Amino acid sequence: MLGYRILKDQHPLRTCCPFQQEFVSFVDNIGHLAHLHARDTSFILVSPAPFTQIESFRKHMGWTIPWFSSNGDNFNIDCGADKRFGLSIFLHNDDSVFRTYYTTARGVDRIRADFNFLDLTPYGRQEDWEDSPEG
Repeated sequence: MLGYRILKDQHPLRTCCPFQQEFVSFVDNIGHLAHLHARDTSFILVSPAPFTQIESFRKHMGWTIPWFSSNGDNFNIDCGADKRFGLSIFLHNDDSVFRTYYTTARGVDRIRADFNFLDLTPYGRQEDWEDSPEG
């Protein structure tokens, strides 16, 4: 568990390259992890793609967030993120690990700074599902 009490774990989509725009935008919005580490919390990415693809894309994007491959096991399926991304929160207590939270799709939006800022503007995100003014 990387030596942290609480672990926030993002499960990217099954396809590794090219990554879905939603995932790329999500990771680009993650701040410096030192703020989490100061509170005994870490953040990692886990993807079922092979590590060589993950590492190549991570370097291409300039990301320093720890990103692990679950290729060859059922981690993402066990977490309910086999067909889409998800966000899990795990608590490491002594020798036990508990998943204390899970969300996917629009549930992840609440931690995306870009969407939160856009939601405050008159034109919003300008998505098809929104009732945004023309402009």
